Amino acid sequence: MKLVPLADRVVLKQLEAETTTKSGIVLTSSAQEKPQEAEVIAVGPGTEDVKMEVCVGQKVIYSKYAGTTVKDGDEEYMIVKHSDILAIVE
Repeated sequence: MKLVPLADRVVLKQLEAETTTKSGIVLTSSAQEKPQEAEVIAVGPGTEDVKMEVCVGQKVIYSKYAGTTVKDGDEEYMIVKHSDILAIVE
């Protein structure tokens, strides 16, 4: 399946959750917090009012409760509005 976002939508692939803390404690899957960092997979064309500021391959941070989750086999993607992206990670 190929996802092609419309208007000001962006397709993201979440980065893996941390399995250990900085001090070395191993976290169970229920204790792991869902990461808010993702890689941009596809970008819509934008609208007259919204110029798209992200491009494919960039890492971004998005709002915690943003978007819609879509599964493609084993892969899970998020479709979010451009305004739900808070920052680009450099």
